[in-house]
Amino acid sequence: MPFVMRTVLFMVLVLNLAACDRDSSGPGQEFAGAKATEEGKPAGRGKAMVGKLDISQRGSAMIDASFQAPDGSTVQLNDFVGKPLLVNIWATWCGPCIVEMPMLDNLAAREKDRLELLVVSQDIGGMEKVIPFFERRNFQELEPYIDPENGLSFGFGTGVMPTTVLYDAHGKEVWRVIGAMDWDGAKAAALLEETLAEN
Repeated sequence: MPFVMRTVLFMVLVLNLAACDRDSSGPGQEFAGAKATEEGKPAGRGKAMVGKLDISQRGSAMIDASFQAPDGSTVQLNDFVGKPLLVNIWATWCGPCIVEMPMLDNLAAREKDRLELLVVSQDIGGMEKVIPFFERRNFQELEPYIDPENGLSFGFGTGVMPTTVLYDAHGKEVWRVIGAMDWDGAKAAALLEETLAEN
């Protein structure tokens, strides 16, 4: 990888790290970040997980970045067209991302007949970082997709992890949540239901 690209990638990762774990107490923050304990549970129950809902890209086509499936094959988002798709970009070093993962696993189990859910790691270390993380947590539905080149992160262009994007069954963006979300909560269920009910 050329030096300039490595430098740009490093800067993006530094910015993502800063955004991922930022404190929500400052003025103008629209995301209340949840810190994680070693077990991946919220450190403080009083901290809400309310990401910023963004519908500015509604109707946009899927980005065409390639990433790696659990079996090692190369895939793109359009390989999953056919039913609604929820894509979450995350990293093992991102506290709010880790807090979300069990909730995303629950969501994938509840809605597996109506929704495809991908969690795509942006860790540069790839499977060496992600597989041990998955082994420790025993997820029932989530599978370890990886994107060590950060193609999805660049393509979504939010500069924040986690970012979660919902596509309809035709591959058009419905909305995105920038920051963490309580995927077991009523707000998430209401956001998803309009799209899921169409199928």
